[in-house]
Amino acid sequence: MSIRSLINLTAPAARLSLIPRSSQFISKTNNVSLRASLKYQPLLHYPPDGKLFTIQVPHLADSITEGTFKTWQKEIGEYVSLDEEIGSIETDKVDIPINSPVAGVMKAHLVENDQNVVVGQDLCSIDTEASAESSPASPKKESAPAPASIPVPESIKPAEMPKATPTPQLSPTSIPSQSSAPTSTSISSNNSTSTQSPTESALNHTSSSRTESVVPMNRMRKRIAERLKESQNTAATLTTFNEVDMSAVMELRSKFKDEVLEKHNVKLGFMSLFVTASVRALKQIPVVNARIEGDNIVYNDFVDVSVAVATPKGLVTPIVRNADKMSIVEIEKEIANLGAKARDNKLALEDLSGGTFTISNGGVFGSMMGTPILNMPQSAILGMHAIKKRAVVVNDKIEIRPMMYLALSYDHRIIDGREATTFLVHLKNSLENPSRLLLDL
Repeated sequence: MSIRSLINLTAPAARLSLIPRSSQFISKTNNVSLRASLKYQPLLHYPPDGKLFTIQVPHLADSITEGTFKTWQKEIGEYVSLDEEIGSIETDKVDIPINSPVAGVMKAHLVENDQNVVVGQDLCSIDTEASAESSPASPKKESAPAPASIPVPESIKPAEMPKATPTPQLSPTSIPSQSSAPTSTSISSNNSTSTQSPTESALNHTSSSRTESVVPMNRMRKRIAERLKESQNTAATLTTFNEVDMSAVMELRSKFKDEVLEKHNVKLGFMSLFVTASVRALKQIPVVNARIEGDNIVYNDFVDVSVAVATPKGLVTPIVRNADKMSIVEIEKEIANLGAKARDNKLALEDLSGGTFTISNGGVFGSMMGTPILNMPQSAILGMHAIKKRAVVVNDKIEIRPMMYLALSYDHRIIDGREATTFLVHLKNSLENPSRLLLDL
């Protein structure tokens, strides 16, 4: 039994609500089970004739009721396959793809590109009875006809073909030269310079270089701005610094990265070691893993680490959940997975919701030192910076070591300087002696 037939058994105009891909939806009608595992299934609407199929804006999230519809992937007249993406909706956090729950021919676009839409609004209509063979080719895909050749009479031989009339050339004396100067003010050829006035020269120079372009902020950038300003206005932010000798970590990575890649199919980086070391430090100083709710302090007995990732649309912080229960290799795999999803713009809302502690690695862009802003409602964020060789004192001797500055920004309302400094010392000891991570010290 088809999906449309099953829905028509229940009501002449039926709707299906949002169905996450990870869940199983079961609808029983006349002992028939319908199982669907679609990603952000749009709301569906069948008119009484049962032919045209209207797709509506799905339920986006509990706190999101509107978004901006982006470019249509299917033009009017094109055939749409089942579960094929027809467009996407940009929200404050992620872009949600809209997949077609039926197959048919696109009949009408009910919204335009970059138009604001709300949950339940009609997006498009699809003719479910039309087939791919009956779908005309999209005008965009039609190739332009080749220009017709003009026959040349046989009476005209190639040598007798009329030549194109040359474009008249103006002699230098046909137009008065603005740069010509009287003989009395002429400059010798050894010191020849342009006689253009300074005002004309400045206008010619600035006309091609002084331009402005106005680009509206996308929803993600506006939301980032709101949250950062909220953090600045709410928390009593303070930043404490320390430095760490990366010699041991770099040696560990260099020694085992090939074996890790061969056995676990993942590249061993520094971030997984920093996450693991941070988890150990958070267990020692639990208030750094806490947050403020009203007049209360909420302590978390789990560690969900938000890892800052830069994307073309802005900074996002996907979450490594239950990092305190994962090994170094498992954390590295999860970071690689989240990074790939961020680059491909496939992060889901659940990948960004929550988090108890954030790590930002500005060192990959060459940052030497900085003070990161809190990711509210979290109470602390760790900033990693570039590794630079510096002269340091080791056992009363000056040596060249790869050093990194660490910055911990924290909410001074609940975290004192003693806790922040102790946290950084724990982190420093773990990274300079990686064997402590294996012994849970």
